[in-house]
Amino acid sequence: MLINILYEDNSILIIKKPAGLATQSANIRQPDCVSLLKDHLKRTDSGSNAEPYVGVIHRLDQPVAGILVFAKNKRAAAALSSQVQSTLMNKHYSALVEGVVDVTEETVLTNLMYKDGKISKAVIVDDTDRNVPGVKIQEATLKYRTEHIFESENRTRLSIDLITGRFHQIRAQLSNIGHPIVGDRKYGAVTTYSSGIALIADKLEFVHPDTGEKVEKVVDFSFSL
Repeated sequence: MLINILYEDNSILIIKKPAGLATQSANIRQPDCVSLLKDHLKRTDSGSNAEPYVGVIHRLDQPVAGILVFAKNKRAAAALSSQVQSTLMNKHYSALVEGVVDVTEETVLTNLMYKDGKISKAVIVDDTDRNVPGVKIQEATLKYRTEHIFESENRTRLSIDLITGRFHQIRAQLSNIGHPIVGDRKYGAVTTYSSGIALIADKLEFVHPDTGEKVEKVVDFSFSL
C-alpha cells in the first residue's frame, strides 16, 4: 500500500490519510500510517541502515480521512507537539450529518467528556457529573456552522474548527446534539457511508518547526450523498 504524501522536507511529512487506515496501530500485522511512512523513508534514504524516525503529532480516527503531519526528527516533533498543546495548530474538518442543521453563524459547542476504554467510545456528561470516579473528565470545544443543506436527503454539510482534540470529540458532540455523522453507527447514525464515516480533516495550519513560516494544506473532496 502506498500513502499519499502531500509534502515532505528534512523535518516533516504531510499526508492525506485514507479512511480505514489507522494512524498508528499496536498490531504489527495491520498497516498503519507510521509503518507505511517508515517504509517510504527506507526506500528514499538508501544510504542509511538506521530505523527511520516518524513522530506522531496528532491522530485521526481510523474511519476518518484527511490531513496529518508527522515529524522526521525529535526536535521537529517537540516543536509541533507544542503547537498542538497551545492550540497554535489549526485543524478544520467537514462533516456530512444526519438531519437538517440551519446554523449560518459560527456556533461554539462545549461539553464535558471522557473516554470509556472498555467500549472505545467518548461519553459526554453533565456539569453535575464532573466527579465520576475512575475517569478523566475533560472539556471539549469546537466551532461549527452550516455549509449546505441537502433537504431531499435530510442531510447537512457542516464546517468544523476543532479547538480541543479529545478522543472521538467531533463524533460524540455532533451525535449529542442529535446530528450524528453519516455512517457513524457507533454514535447513533442510522445511515451507512461508502467509505468510513462522512468526516474529513480537510485543512491543516501550523508553523514550520525549522523556518517559522506558516504552512497550510487543504484537500478538495465531495461527500457521497
